[in-house]
Amino acid sequence: MHSIIFYKTPSGQCPVKEFLTNLPDKERQKIAWVLGNAIRLLGFLHKGNLVILTNGFMKKSQKTPAQEIAVAEQRKKDYEKRNENG
Repeated sequence: MHSIIFYKTPSGQCPVKEFLTNLPDKERQKIAWVLGNAIRLLGFLHKGNLVILTNGFMKKSQKTPAQEIAVAEQRKKDYEKRNENG
């Protein structure tokens, strides 16, 4: 089973949590039930069983925006750099 944590910036901010907090109640309920059909959360696996969520966005097309992918990749590099020894 995978564990999930939210990515935190070096200053301690949590972009995914902030994204989810700013959604209308109805959208948050959708996410809690099925992670929402029109909402995407990006992340990565760390050490095989830990899922790090890096960012979220409202889905507007079938293709994931390049900017969102770039944000996820940058945050992955940052997370891995800051957590090299554990």
